[in-house]
Amino acid sequence: MDGVELFLLGRTLMKIGEESMPTEGIGPRTTSVRTVLIVVSDLRAHPETTVGEVAARTGLPQSAVSAAVARLKEAGSIVTEPDPADRRRQVIKHAPELSARVAEVRSAPIEGPLATALGTTDPDEIGEVIALLDKLAHRLTPGSVARLR
Repeated sequence: MDGVELFLLGRTLMKIGEESMPTEGIGPRTTSVRTVLIVVSDLRAHPETTVGEVAARTGLPQSAVSAAVARLKEAGSIVTEPDPADRRRQVIKHAPELSARVAEVRSAPIEGPLATALGTTDPDEIGEVIALLDKLAHRLTPGSVARLR
């Protein structure tokens, strides 16, 4: 595997993850699931941050980060409060308790979209790939990205 193949694998895994997200009952949104997930990933690595800081780290426009933050706040995943250093800005923090929506998203099964992407319905093969992904996820945590910078 080379860097290009690794990058393409990451994009494939991201798409499978997007397909695994439950969307029933959330209505139309102007912010893509991908943008929200990029912001979530950044917030995992930087638990207390601002929209401007997320935009600078991710390369997303501030308007896209703001829309993702609004969606995450609506879902109960995060809270915001005025930045004590500059009351014009809001500090984004993880919500103190797990909301029902976040619990639903975290418990969404990946077997269906993964089976579709693999082109198989063999439960043993799907289980094997999930076990490998789980092992990889435990080795490459959100802190892994920070070590690359």
